[in-house]
Amino acid sequence: MEKRHNYVRKTAELATQFFINASTSQPNVSGLKLAGSADFKTELSQSAMFDPRLQAKILKVVDVSYGGEIGFNQAIELSSEILSNVKFIQEKRLIGKCFEEISLDTGKYVVGVDDTLKALEMGAIKILTEKMPLLEWFATEYKKFGCTLEFVTNKSQEGSQFCRGFGGIGGILRNQLNIRSFDEFSDDGEVYDDSEDDGEVCDDSELEPINSFPNACAGEWGKKDCNSEGDRGNTQGA
Repeated sequence: MEKRHNYVRKTAELATQFFINASTSQPNVSGLKLAGSADFKTELSQSAMFDPRLQAKILKVVDVSYGGEIGFNQAIELSSEILSNVKFIQEKRLIGKCFEEISLDTGKYVVGVDDTLKALEMGAIKILTEKMPLLEWFATEYKKFGCTLEFVTNKSQEGSQFCRGFGGIGGILRNQLNIRSFDEFSDDGEVYDDSEDDGEVCDDSELEPINSFPNACAGEWGKKDCNSEGDRGNTQGA
């Protein structure tokens, strides 16, 4: 029991050290979620040793089945309702929408630089994802195509799958479109070579708005930055 007591005390002290601003004596976080696979999290939250300023910030206590990063991600999932405005959750929903269109073969998606840029020129894309060096261009030009730009990362399971499986660039279309017929719309013979640009784009001009991003007028975009050779899409948040 003494070891347990000391562990609770040490954890409470560390929580105060990391989450209380020494200069203002106020919490430096807007909320706390406690997660674990046993009763320690509950014991900590109810302990008199746990700073009352932090106790007031506890939003949720959840049970997880794993430790480490997997358990951390599970805790985020279980708190998704509370964290609905957090970028991580928004990203998972955005990429999940992309995967849904692909799995259902709706014809309302594009992946790869060639198809994405052509769909973008046609104003057919709703969500755009890309990587450097296209990143800066999209950041300044996307509004001309009537879409919304969103940045995503490869930190979530969905983001990593999107990066490795689809090159980190793609788009969700507003309406169904035959991607294979894109060449018919190219009247200048220009070819987009993705050997130099690793970016992935999701065009939103023809995409249906998604609930995760209700403020988008014409659609939503997600942009991804691929920095390594083995992982072609490392996204940055917009």
